[in-house]
Amino acid sequence: MAKQFFRSGVVFAVGFGALASVANAGGFSRGEADTDILFEDGTYVARGGVIYVSPHRKFDTIAGAAATDDEYSNDFWIPSFAAKFQVSENLGCAFTYTQPFGADADYGPQAQMASLASGGAGASHKDFTTNEYGATCDVSAQAGKGRVHFLGGVFLQDFKYTANAYRGDLKLEDDAAFGYRLGVAYDIPEYAMRAQLMYRSKVKHDADEGSFDWDPAIAPFGLQDAFGSGTLPQSLKLSLQTGVAPGWLVYGSVKWTDWSVLQTLDYSVGNPMAPGGYTPQQDVYNWKDGWTLQAGVAHQFNEQFAGTVNVTWDSGVGTGADIYSDTWSVAAGVSVKAGPGELRFGGAVSYLTEGSQSLADGASYDATADGDWAYAVSGSYRITF
Repeated sequence: MAKQFFRSGVVFAVGFGALASVANAGGFSRGEADTDILFEDGTYVARGGVIYVSPHRKFDTIAGAAATDDEYSNDFWIPSFAAKFQVSENLGCAFTYTQPFGADADYGPQAQMASLASGGAGASHKDFTTNEYGATCDVSAQAGKGRVHFLGGVFLQDFKYTANAYRGDLKLEDDAAFGYRLGVAYDIPEYAMRAQLMYRSKVKHDADEGSFDWDPAIAPFGLQDAFGSGTLPQSLKLSLQTGVAPGWLVYGSVKWTDWSVLQTLDYSVGNPMAPGGYTPQQDVYNWKDGWTLQAGVAHQFNEQFAGTVNVTWDSGVGTGADIYSDTWSVAAGVSVKAGPGELRFGGAVSYLTEGSQSLADGASYDATADGDWAYAVSGSYRITF
């Protein structure tokens, strides 16, 4: 039972576990830093890729009437890059980039009018993006038949938020907030066995650089200051995988995300020199913690090709202020040796269960959504030196 025969399959399966996760990610979750590159063979390993996600979420009813608006969820891309440097037999470090959180939605005229009628802002568009630049190191030591790994690192995360509404355009920005990740793992490469527990810290953003550009048809205030704050959650993930027969392995993971930390996004708009100063505002979420469970199987067909399939369930985090319901995903992927490296590509389909929001639970207006679908495709390329 050759170590290499299992090894590529293990790495491949773990890489495509992320595809299903982002296709149905709970809350605002998107990409995960590719720290699993630390376990790959080679003194220098680099991998870059992208995931394209197309969620088709729309309202079924708005304020008690049949919805006529189009889908409000927009397609998005998730880039990822990682480079590992094996400093010594017992020390390796990786530099990673991804977009861990984000959202992008356009709301139609029916939803805008329902929001205004209930005293809301009448938002036509909301989006935010984050970029994470991280460095994580792995210190390992022999322990029995395998090795124990202690992982740790820091990352910088930025935040940009935009909301376009009936009264004007809001922009909030935080160029740099810092967090950290800590983990422990044990692996026996001969059996393609690995168990890993990884913690990622929460990040508080203080968006001191902001603005609100009033619509001149509504109010003659022009451009005003804006600032805000919010916290993006901590998470803890347990990942397991093991070989079960020559060329075959099974894998799975359980992830907890502390979405209950995001009750509101608080911000203020105004001018300190004007009467009244700043006016406090809120986007209400009132989310609960989220859980993501995944199970899959991978097979190494030969030295050139490997494949995997997995199933993922993600618990809904919404409590009625918006519609973030349970989702189910099925994903599949293929790995092909191509040129000096390895090409991976795959796809996933997610079912978004029905849900509802209400004014009584903090929403801007009453609405329901039937079951909807989301789709994702991905591609990446790895080079080892």
